[in-house]
Amino acid sequence: MTTSSTKPWRRFRYLADFLRDRFVLPTRRLLWLMLLGVPLAMLGFVLGFGYALFWIYNGLLLAASAIDWLTIPKKKQLSLSGQLPAQADIGQSIPVQLELVNAGEQAIRYELIDDLPYSFEEMTPIRGTLEKGWKQLGYTTRAAERGRYELRWAYVRWQGRIGLWQRQSRFACERSIRIYPDLSQVRGYLASLQESLIVDGTKLLRRARTGSDFHAIREYVPDDDPRTINWSASARSRRLMANQYRPEQGKVVTIMLDCGRLMGVELDGKTRLDTSLEAALTLAAVALKQGDQVALLVYSHEIKTYVPPGKGLAHLHTLISAVYDVRSEFVESDPVKALTYLHQQQKRRSLIVLFSDMENYLLEDQMSGYLWRLRRSHLFLLLSLADPLLHAWNSVETKNSRHAFVKALAQRFQLDRKGFQQKMTGAGIQVLDVPADQLTLQVVNTYLEIKSREAL
Repeated sequence: MTTSSTKPWRRFRYLADFLRDRFVLPTRRLLWLMLLGVPLAMLGFVLGFGYALFWIYNGLLLAASAIDWLTIPKKKQLSLSGQLPAQADIGQSIPVQLELVNAGEQAIRYELIDDLPYSFEEMTPIRGTLEKGWKQLGYTTRAAERGRYELRWAYVRWQGRIGLWQRQSRFACERSIRIYPDLSQVRGYLASLQESLIVDGTKLLRRARTGSDFHAIREYVPDDDPRTINWSASARSRRLMANQYRPEQGKVVTIMLDCGRLMGVELDGKTRLDTSLEAALTLAAVALKQGDQVALLVYSHEIKTYVPPGKGLAHLHTLISAVYDVRSEFVESDPVKALTYLHQQQKRRSLIVLFSDMENYLLEDQMSGYLWRLRRSHLFLLLSLADPLLHAWNSVETKNSRHAFVKALAQRFQLDRKGFQQKMTGAGIQVLDVPADQLTLQVVNTYLEIKSREAL
């Protein structure tokens, strides 16, 4: 019969609480004074009264230590509270506010450190002196990973009157923060004019002037099609006026995001999943601002999250809240299961944009056949991040047989990727294998081009 694993812990719970909440430590001042007693004692022995000087010095130090120990303020005289912003982007500076309150009459010298998660930038301990009352403290940090984080404790050390001993304790200071992916590209687009389509400082494909939906009447310019001239409006204004059309709105764009094993590989300090997620959210912002509906499906070996189609910028917040904390899993993804689930949930024709890895496309035997069947009811766009290591080995100089073998193998992999692209293109399915820094621009431009052709 086995015993409970919690029993050994209960035996040492008092010791753990004591070390964490009621432990008293010597300060550097006490250590230096103890070291100073060594040369003083040696000097006393040289002068002939070493024992007397030794006992006098250590007796005074012991008395000062006892007085200092007894005058250290109790924990109940201090309180701590803190504030965090509700959300922040990954890598963005996060201001943290703390308020330390001293209810006692005695001034304290303190040292404070917050209990930050491991993925946050380490803080420098905050030191200072606090009279009776309260003091506002603050510092900044950054998060390196997305997700929801709970900060529960803050640790404080404070000294007595003489400064020989210091008490350390932890204070409950519960806060939470949501770390979103880098949304600078999304905000850059939303802040730009709808006609200019600026994302991350780069001008994207201009929105086509042609379409089936009437948008507005404006003054005719020489580049306009003469067939768009509105003669009634021209007669009223006594100058040539033209009808302006735009692509049909209200279409459905479905974003599929793979979070399987291969999407956890890092490229330039970011995982493939992080890069794909940022590009997917930018595409969602563009599509929603263009008047289309956006749905989202996250999958690995099973369905993780599904957000039905919605429109408007309020729906963008729903999408971000649904995927900001998604993580890659150490399992093989199953795109066929995800496509089958999507086909059951969504019967309306849509543009399906799949963010995954080329190796998943090549290794999944059933996926090609399934895509061929679904291409009649949906328009597909498959995305993958180009492998920089594969590109580097393709262009390496063959100095020996090993380099020649690796280069030949890399070229074989590259030919397989291009062969898959050509096969899918022949079936009317567009495949993009692009570098990580070009993924967002490529996917948004491709979407706008599909809109301009009214292929959806």
